[in-house]
Amino acid sequence: MMNAPSRRSISPIALALAAGLAALAPPAAADWPHWRGPDHDGTSAERGLPVEWGEGKNVLWKLPLPGVSGATPIVTGDLVFLNVGDGERLELWAIGAGDGKVRWKRPLGAGNKETRKQDLSSPSPVTDGERVWVVTGTGIVSAFDLAGRQIWWNDLQKEHGPFGLMWGYASSPLLVDGMLVVQVLHGMQTDDPSYLIAFDAATGETRWRVERPTDARMESPDAYTTPVLLTAHGRRELVVSGGDYVTGHDPKTGRELWRVGGLNPGKERNYRIVATPILVGDRLFVPSRVSPLLALRVPAKGAPEVAWTLERGTDVPSPVSDGERLYVVNDRGILRRFDAAGGEEIGEPMRLAEGTHSASPVLADGKLYALSESGVTTVVSVGAGEPRILAENALSGFTLASPAIAGGRIYLRTAEHLYCIGAANGSRGQG
Repeated sequence: MMNAPSRRSISPIALALAAGLAALAPPAAADWPHWRGPDHDGTSAERGLPVEWGEGKNVLWKLPLPGVSGATPIVTGDLVFLNVGDGERLELWAIGAGDGKVRWKRPLGAGNKETRKQDLSSPSPVTDGERVWVVTGTGIVSAFDLAGRQIWWNDLQKEHGPFGLMWGYASSPLLVDGMLVVQVLHGMQTDDPSYLIAFDAATGETRWRVERPTDARMESPDAYTTPVLLTAHGRRELVVSGGDYVTGHDPKTGRELWRVGGLNPGKERNYRIVATPILVGDRLFVPSRVSPLLALRVPAKGAPEVAWTLERGTDVPSPVSDGERLYVVNDRGILRRFDAAGGEEIGEPMRLAEGTHSASPVLADGKLYALSESGVTTVVSVGAGEPRILAENALSGFTLASPAIAGGRIYLRTAEHLYCIGAANGSRGQG
């Protein structure tokens, strides 16, 4: 049993936070507050990052870890947060960004286990620079301040029923408008409906909960995606992908505003979706299980419309874009480039480091960083010209988590260590 305050018995810390909380403070520009970064799209404004590294080069520190996890490191100020599975235990770790030393560990309950490739620590935390929120694959949702004091917690499975995903729950939460939004899209191992739920980020009180119906069959209702925020033409909507559909929701109430199908045109029974959509201007790029990837045009009003379709996209790694080009890395480590507006393929596909790719690539300073499951990061110069592989950097340990970039450093998580990559002399890295 967790030693934690009840959601219905709010701590004095939470009440103090709620009293002064008009809106959550935005994270610092150099932070990596969400699994896909400050803009929720896998891009970073950092420049001069290291290009080459290895066990004896540009590794500022490394911290031993107890096992594999799909959770990305989250960075705010001088702290790095990790969702960690240690045997049957689940924990939230706070680590010093400068020295790699563990500042504190907080229990998130028992019940961790491996579910095929991942374990139940795979949802990434999220932070606003003053607090950190974490979700586990066992259904625990909890908030802490940066000193490690627990503010509130909730047990989703206890209150809303068991999760029913074949590969284990792994969706990360979204922080928006003073709320923590969590999606549970499932159906393979349950007849319970899928749903979205929003908690007051300061107190843990439920703001709203809505069911998200689907006619998807067998494994196809299962989704491991993360909600994203659509902001285009003055619109502000939650976007949720999975269960054969992408839907838009009112952030204030969770009410479904629109629905677009086509993610599973053959109504196959195994079309679980892993890769998360990204918004680029008024284009919403929505992956499915490889085929198709939909490029949706967001109008001023009404449901988005299909602008173009990529017949073979990506399965697990989420796409990334520099605003003009869409970069898609598939599970086999093949990089393809497309014109973001019209969908035309640019140039020839490029082979990255051999082996399976599950981590989502990130873009920074005209370079794409793509991490394979074998711990090899391919650094590719991208942009208007022909792409060029600059380096292939190997680290030890099986890898599922996506890279994080903050303060001129790159954080990489393997099953064996958390690595902090940076220029050894303290300056920014090679160009």
